[in-house]
Amino acid sequence: MKKQHVITGNADDKAWQQIGDDLTKDQNLFEYDIIIDKNHHKVSLDIEVDMGGGFESGYSTTIFSAQLNELDFKFAVHEEHFIDEIGKFFGIEDIVIGYTELDKHLIIKTNDADKMKYLFSNPKARAVFEKLENFHFGIVSKSIDNSSLKVPYLELFIEEGITDPVRLKELYEAFYSILIHI
Repeated sequence: MKKQHVITGNADDKAWQQIGDDLTKDQNLFEYDIIIDKNHHKVSLDIEVDMGGGFESGYSTTIFSAQLNELDFKFAVHEEHFIDEIGKFFGIEDIVIGYTELDKHLIIKTNDADKMKYLFSNPKARAVFEKLENFHFGIVSKSIDNSSLKVPYLELFIEEGITDPVRLKELYEAFYSILIHI
């Protein structure tokens, strides 16, 4: 079942009440799409759960994304894995931004280390990313309206279908904090 809503305005509590109601109302929710429009920043939240079947193992994802105007700034962030440790040994560049726990947990690639440090200056956002697993976060290019025109998007892709409204709100707030500072 697919749900799609647009929530507009600055009433965060009302928006998250609606999202909570939607997610708890349907226990067999396999797809959920919503756009949260706050202060002229439209954040898309897409949750998909595919149980698989037969020989397929299934998958689940939670994606926050927002279109950007910024074209010069680039970054990509993911949690550090064993293979990244080997890559660092052989000289693969990982930016250190000065937040110890974040630097230990993440691989950060960017063309502007100072801006990355500024983006993660919010302690609540840092706390979310310090414990987040199985994700990719950064600026990606996407086609719009099936055209060849590509535009930059801020995207947080999590390999888990998160339906807990409290956890989703925490992730959204961290995402939004970074979005408004780009």
